[in-house]
Amino acid sequence: MKNTISILLIIGILIVVNLLSKQFFYRLDLTENKEYTLSSATKDIVQNLEDPVTVTAYFSKDIPQQLQKLQEDFQELLIEYATLSKGMIDYEFIDPSESPEKEQEAAQNGVQPLMVQVREKDQSKQQRAYLGAVIKMGEQQEIIPVLATGSGMEYTLSTSIKKLSVVEKPSIGLVQGHGEPSLSDLQAAYQQLAILYNVQNVDLNQPIPNHFKAVAIIAPKDSIPLSHIANLDMYYQNGGKVFAAVNRVNGDLQSAQGTALTTGLETWLANNGVEVEGSFLIDASCGSVTVQQRQGPFMMNTPISFPFLPLLSSFKEHPITQGIEQVILPFASPVKFLGDSSVTFTPILTSSERSGIIPVPTYFDIQKKWTANDLPLSHINLGGIVERPTTGSKLVVIGDGDFPAQGGGQNSDNVSLLVNGIDWLSDDTGLIALRTKGVASRPIKTEYLGDENAGTRNLWKYFNFGFPLFLVVLYGIIRSTIQRKKRMQRMQEQYV
Repeated sequence: MKNTISILLIIGILIVVNLLSKQFFYRLDLTENKEYTLSSATKDIVQNLEDPVTVTAYFSKDIPQQLQKLQEDFQELLIEYATLSKGMIDYEFIDPSESPEKEQEAAQNGVQPLMVQVREKDQSKQQRAYLGAVIKMGEQQEIIPVLATGSGMEYTLSTSIKKLSVVEKPSIGLVQGHGEPSLSDLQAAYQQLAILYNVQNVDLNQPIPNHFKAVAIIAPKDSIPLSHIANLDMYYQNGGKVFAAVNRVNGDLQSAQGTALTTGLETWLANNGVEVEGSFLIDASCGSVTVQQRQGPFMMNTPISFPFLPLLSSFKEHPITQGIEQVILPFASPVKFLGDSSVTFTPILTSSERSGIIPVPTYFDIQKKWTANDLPLSHINLGGIVERPTTGSKLVVIGDGDFPAQGGGQNSDNVSLLVNGIDWLSDDTGLIALRTKGVASRPIKTEYLGDENAGTRNLWKYFNFGFPLFLVVLYGIIRSTIQRKKRMQRMQEQYV
């Protein structure tokens, strides 16, 4: 009888705990970057929904184990969203492979199957799998053709919901007409900006309309007429917000020449308290270029470190740089504050401890062996913010214009630097923490690089290899000692 009552009590407790868990969801997150904890931006989006949202997830059931984990993670994420939204978010999972009707439904909603590799009975084969979702709010919908893993899943889902819930998007402008990259050249940045903003081209032939929350001028190559500069200055002096990414130098790897570049924008910046110097910044922490080298009878493509492509990992604490780990600035120039006490200047990007400045013109020697004498400087400023309290004007200046486009734009942190800057200038920092959530890279620190630090590297290498073995041996000695003591105790006459 007692056993029956105990079993019934345990079952009752489990039922109550299960019911409470639906109302009070909690997860202990011990990861460094809180990858399994919803960001404050997501919580704001989900808790302030005015219209119900339906998420239809299309997942195949018969998929490889690693993809099953993706489905489980997405389902757990939806449970958290539904709990936080207090009934405003509903979801369902559908397996399109169950019937032709469901496959047609998935296709009509924009979710197509992928071909994935599956190993079965020592054989590798390809199999169709659905890994997408559709988010609907009223008559609107957003399609996620393929779900991302990790923290990217939260960003994709939250931004899709945010995009549906924004009633009227504010406008931001992208200056064109002087050789600047177009929206198609900034596709990765445009996709993120389009979530919150109406992105429009701006022609400086006319005064900039006041309805633009912020204006970006990125990498102009041609001379900017004084009338255009005057229209930009009028917007800025009247409380406008400007993001300026400026090339003061031009690096041509084909001719191996580095030259100065003058557009007129640098003069306007200097008049407003910021100088972008006409020189190259070099850094020991840098990207690489690929060159062909002969190895025996073969020509091999070999990556070679190129200090003219500084790889920044030192950032001042600011919303623009929040969560950013590594930015590459191809052919960057130092940025210097020239203003007075009427404005404030905040540096946000700096070089590493081993950096230097090369005047123009210069010749690029790809094979050059760089030494400490070539890199005598440290923490050179490459970007900053000017704020004018009297007018409310804000100006973000980066000493490189190519970082959000071309090869630099393939780095997600490069894109985030531009988009975070626009968000901050527009007084909308809600998605910054979410956009940069998760680990992008973990580069080796400069103090462990170079032949002079070989001893430090070897010490950590032997420690990583030997310390686990030491722990195993130590455990064995302790366990053997305890067992020997027990045997000695049993051998004593008084032992019972």
